[in-house]
Amino acid sequence: MTIDSRSRSGPGLDRVPAPEQHAEASPRTGRIPGLDGLRALAVAAVIAYHLFPDQLPGGFLGVDVFFVVSGFLITTLLLREVRDGGRLQLARFWVRRARRLVPALVVVVAVSIPAAALADRDLLVGIGRQVLGALTFSTNWLAIGAGASYFDSTQPELFQTFWSLAIEEQFYLLWPLLLAVVLAVCRTWRVRARLALAGAVASALLMAVRYQPGDDPTRVYYGTDTHAFGLLLGAAAAFAWAGRDELLPRRAVRWAGPVALGGLGVLVLVMGADEAIAYRGGIFVASLLAVVAVVACTRVEPSGYVRALEVRPFAWVGERSYGLYLWHWPVILVVAALAGDGPGSSSWWRTALLALAITVVLSWASYRWVETPVRRLGFAETGRRVRVALAGPGRVPRVVAGIAAVVVLAAGVVVVTAPSQSRAQEAVEAAQEQIDAQNAKPPTKPAPTQAPGEPVTGDQVVAFGDSVLSAAAPTLYDAFPGIRIDAKPIRKWIDAAPIIEKSAADGRLRPVVVLNFGTNGGFQFEGSEAAFEDILDAIGPDRDVVVVTINGISHWVPDANAELERLAAKHSNVTVADWRTYAADHTGILHADRTH
Repeated sequence: MTIDSRSRSGPGLDRVPAPEQHAEASPRTGRIPGLDGLRALAVAAVIAYHLFPDQLPGGFLGVDVFFVVSGFLITTLLLREVRDGGRLQLARFWVRRARRLVPALVVVVAVSIPAAALADRDLLVGIGRQVLGALTFSTNWLAIGAGASYFDSTQPELFQTFWSLAIEEQFYLLWPLLLAVVLAVCRTWRVRARLALAGAVASALLMAVRYQPGDDPTRVYYGTDTHAFGLLLGAAAAFAWAGRDELLPRRAVRWAGPVALGGLGVLVLVMGADEAIAYRGGIFVASLLAVVAVVACTRVEPSGYVRALEVRPFAWVGERSYGLYLWHWPVILVVAALAGDGPGSSSWWRTALLALAITVVLSWASYRWVETPVRRLGFAETGRRVRVALAGPGRVPRVVAGIAAVVVLAAGVVVVTAPSQSRAQEAVEAAQEQIDAQNAKPPTKPAPTQAPGEPVTGDQVVAFGDSVLSAAAPTLYDAFPGIRIDAKPIRKWIDAAPIIEKSAADGRLRPVVVLNFGTNGGFQFEGSEAAFEDILDAIGPDRDVVVVTINGISHWVPDANAELERLAAKHSNVTVADWRTYAADHTGILHADRTH
């Protein structure tokens, strides 16, 4: 495919920044200083979000910074190729992308699966689909197609974070083809930039329109169509840079980059992934700020902002950001499973530091011995050198090759024999059968209220709740014989009011009522607080009520528990059972989903 940069693409293409034209692009590589620093900040935000979701609820926005940087760099690279060679060499471009992405990805998949099998079998649920998605860069669409069930949302998947890699690779596959059409049809850089910007706005609007508050946001977050705006915004900036050397007014040069990073920092600290504002403009605004942060790196004379991003620690992390992103989530899950620990526990900081250290070491090794050789030498030459090393006199290469073969074989066996359900799901389903069997028996007359100071007996207690209560039912039946339990998965506070009101009307309430709701969204759904008050009105002031705090991995859990405490404090007959604190200090009692 040939596109002549003079006769067919218009005057804008002739002004694509060449390495020798810009102080920030080295003559040898055309590297743009500062972008590695942005990558470092982005991957740090994502890792911190996964390690400490309560403290950094908006860390997921680091992915959108990656999207903007990738869209900008890939478009700039392709425009330079057309400028210098007069054509888009698609096959060569795709091979370069494969060299960069595939080797490290394959190693992570091969190593993580046996490690997860040794740590906790629950981490292998759905692993076949995950491996297929990882190796074909279709994780996002396969996850959407599989459906976002209750257990999918609470059970962490080993390669869950690969959804963003899938979107980027789909962009790498389709964008050069679209770019060829854009260059042939649109004659100026302004038109091209506006076209990319229009595509970005359309994608953001589609995300906003398709998002429904209260529903699982997986479709709009994982969808390439609804989450491509960051990549397209980066492409629009690249088109603009191709047409003019300076994208920022001189008066804005010194403060634009720092202010953009500051704005991103605020969003990272305050915007949660479960909030409607994130999908109705919040992620798009973060992407716009990322564009400014990227554009601030394109100055002819590097500013203090760029020099700060170029400090060696930032550059080192940025160069290895791909490996850090690939490794961190599987490592966190495996280390947490082995330690029997999870975010929110008193010992989590030690587990988090260990997971971070292992991630850094594995990423360094991957960059040194996997990514760099293949990127520089190519698949064929790397394979030839491996064969030469294996045929040589040294034993180390053969030992390494043997270990690699065992790991790959083990990974294949594990995938074939992986469980189809998590222990949490099995426990809930088995407990649900026990609950249904108990409730099918003729109801007994509620026991009278116990005298002051006497222990509560099971026949004085009725409990209502969601799947957390379902999973705990066998233990409760043993500890409180005669207890009545009404629990089903996915129940929310707004679902509980009519259930308890009917029980009150049927005379089935007992002297002690336990309420265990909130796992599925806390008080985020409209009407939840009113439902809580309606429930207490139905129970009445003469019964003792015990409300159980929420334990889970969502960032909104602390706020939901604080609201529960506030509402409970209004009623003298309500006591709060702090299940979250107890679970944090006894993490071994939880399943791998860190909820049940």
